Amino acid sequence: MTDSTVVTVTHEGDIAWVEIDNPPVNATSTAVREGLAAAVQQVQGARIAILICAGRTFVAGGDMSEFDRAPEEPHLPDVVQMIEDSETPFIAAMHGNVLGGGFEIAMGCAWRIAAPGTRFGLPEVNVGLVPGAGGTQRAPRLIGMKAAIDMACSGKILFAEQLLDLGGVDQIAQGDLKEVARAFAQNLPERPEKVRDRTVAALPLEEYAATEAALKIRAKGQQSPILNLEALQWAALPFEQGQPVERTLHLKLRHSIESRALRYAFFAERAVSKPKLIDGVEPRPLNQIAIVGGGLMGAGIAMACLSGGLSVTLIERDATAAHAARSRVDGLIDGGVKRGKFSPDQHADMMERLATTDRYADAADADLAIEAVFEDLGVKRDVFRQLSTVMGPDAILATNTSYLDPTLIFEGIPNLTRCLGLHFFSPAHVMKLLEIVKTPDTDPQVIATGFALGKRLRKVSVLSGICDGFIGNRMLAAYRREAEYLLADGALPYQVDAAMREAGLPMGPFELQDLTGLQIAWANRKRQATTRDPNERYERIADTLCEMDRLGQRSGKGWYRYEKGSRTPIRDAEVEKLIVAYSKNNGLTRHIFTAEEISDRLLNVLADEGQQIVNEGIAERAEDVDVVKLFGYGFPRWRGGPMFLASSKQEKAA
Repeated sequence: MTDSTVVTVTHEGDIAWVEIDNPPVNATSTAVREGLAAAVQQVQGARIAILICAGRTFVAGGDMSEFDRAPEEPHLPDVVQMIEDSETPFIAAMHGNVLGGGFEIAMGCAWRIAAPGTRFGLPEVNVGLVPGAGGTQRAPRLIGMKAAIDMACSGKILFAEQLLDLGGVDQIAQGDLKEVARAFAQNLPERPEKVRDRTVAALPLEEYAATEAALKIRAKGQQSPILNLEALQWAALPFEQGQPVERTLHLKLRHSIESRALRYAFFAERAVSKPKLIDGVEPRPLNQIAIVGGGLMGAGIAMACLSGGLSVTLIERDATAAHAARSRVDGLIDGGVKRGKFSPDQHADMMERLATTDRYADAADADLAIEAVFEDLGVKRDVFRQLSTVMGPDAILATNTSYLDPTLIFEGIPNLTRCLGLHFFSPAHVMKLLEIVKTPDTDPQVIATGFALGKRLRKVSVLSGICDGFIGNRMLAAYRREAEYLLADGALPYQVDAAMREAGLPMGPFELQDLTGLQIAWANRKRQATTRDPNERYERIADTLCEMDRLGQRSGKGWYRYEKGSRTPIRDAEVEKLIVAYSKNNGLTRHIFTAEEISDRLLNVLADEGQQIVNEGIAERAEDVDVVKLFGYGFPRWRGGPMFLASSKQEKAA
């Protein structure tokens, strides 16, 4: 046996078994690399060595906690080459996930056997990297350039059955993986040529240019997909030339702001699901959900719950509305069937678990009720008054409000400890973000149950305290205000939108308002008018557009104008003249802004508002703010989030 506690070698006749046991995902930590290097020496003299992993997966990547430090020996490329050069050949017996460094190790083995459904990938691009141990050099030689591009440049996962067709796997293990590997070892075929010594053709220049152009469109400013393509093209040259290029790119990118941001986002996404408030708290079981309101939001929430295996009672105001709500949910699920997300049998099962009604009494047995009616305090209060009379005294009550104060919504409801906010983002069956809003009375177990529901629905859940708009919409309001200040100060809508797209956002603030409708923010501004600080800067440009019935795409005009049947924004001279006149009439001097000045101003406002939210205790930490922006508002993941971005700029300046 080796001295390593994570890699062991045992001998069984002329077979040497090398087992990695480094939970939870057998990552290639320093200890694993040391253990593998030692194991290669230990197996010399055996006829065959079989590399296998304990637990639920094969090696599923590198240890990202080590990425901020200088790499320690032995380096993974050297370990892979030791395995490939070993006189005792290796079989990789794989299950679960074979990702990143795991796939690189497997490609260093002479043969590869995989359990059915085993997943293979080079996902380093998702954390802003290129593979560092030969992934871009061996994968094209093993499975072809096209499949390697899909893996390395897009992070695409391929299954064992696909790898078998591509020649990347020698056998699918039907039955016990260890027994199949043992049987394979007893009847070894001739040792194949080392993967690194095989040849592959480079992409022709025209095809390379087209692939690069397509990647740039999808990457939206992210560099690692393009650099992965560049590294892959080197695979057409001798391995000794391509491998150093890949390694240099990998080490350089480790310290890039892009990779740091993506790694930060990776860890932040996991951290926000574990707020201190629910540490060690067991959630309640959930089986039956009641939803009041079967419009677009309520139907989306219902579909999300049904796809999570829950039973749903959807309540509407009358039988006609209830029938329409059922049809709406049916249509959403049918869309999922057409996209291949659900099978027809799953469709039928989900509809069987959906009941629609116009009677609140049908919610009597629900474990949790979610209100999804329009943003009117009186209407929401009436919903909970009726629910509280028919549901159990401890049944959880949740409002889906976007802006209103949940304490006012729940006022007068018995047992306020069971009440919370569950703010889904539209469309609720698609958007991953779920803001879980605590009131001063909410029991930690109720909050823990909200997080358990989010996990079941495959949402990214973030805890928020109470303020106008909670975390996400409060920041959105600050962002929109600053965008309007920019208009009053000299910019035009198309310039602001272009600057924010250049900064990596999917669309700018004015394109977004036209898409969602200007009337929503207008209603909130009118609601806040009586409490607004008279000293706060307030620009009325958006209010004027709303008064002109320019409400966005649905009305055919907003900040932009739209041709009939089109969603493409067209600059509108009427709006631009209105903006210039507004500045003049209010004594404001108009300035010319660069794209960088525009994006800096808006990104700084997001960071400042986020910091206030943390300081006020609305969010527990900066990561909560960033995750909300990443998953609810399309902030580019490769920039980490507004809080991370501001912190990085401060570090760079220092």
